[in-house]
Amino acid sequence: MPATHPPDFEHAIHTTNIWLKAVAQALGSEDRHLAHRVLRAWLHTFRDRLTVDVAAHVAAQLPELLRGVYYDGWSPSAVPIKYDRDGYVNRFVQEARVEAEDVPRIAAAVTSVVREHFSPGALESALEQLPRDIRDLLLQPADA
Repeated sequence: MPATHPPDFEHAIHTTNIWLKAVAQALGSEDRHLAHRVLRAWLHTFRDRLTVDVAAHVAAQLPELLRGVYYDGWSPSAVPIKYDRDGYVNRFVQEARVEAEDVPRIAAAVTSVVREHFSPGALESALEQLPRDIRDLLLQPADA
């Protein structure tokens, strides 16, 4: 029976599944739908706080399918969007459909997974663009 997807597409799916599994594990869950929602929310809230150039450098670190998720709904002429920690949490809650009190743990867990998959230093360079209160939220210990 012939393959239903070209090999490159299979690789893109496989790589995305590796990321989703890692996010689910970091959350202590097997729920891939939750992993997708929180990874998407993390990517969008992070992206929208960056300049266009830095956002493009972040996108280059992502697997092909997640790059599509990252750019979905992006308006480069409207970024960076200025919001503080509360604004970040509110946006994350809306998109990920999680409770506000869970955002620090979830965001830190996703940050940890992203760091593992990015080239050394790539995430840190982008994080430098964020206000300290948001950066601290993303970098706190995942079990806090």
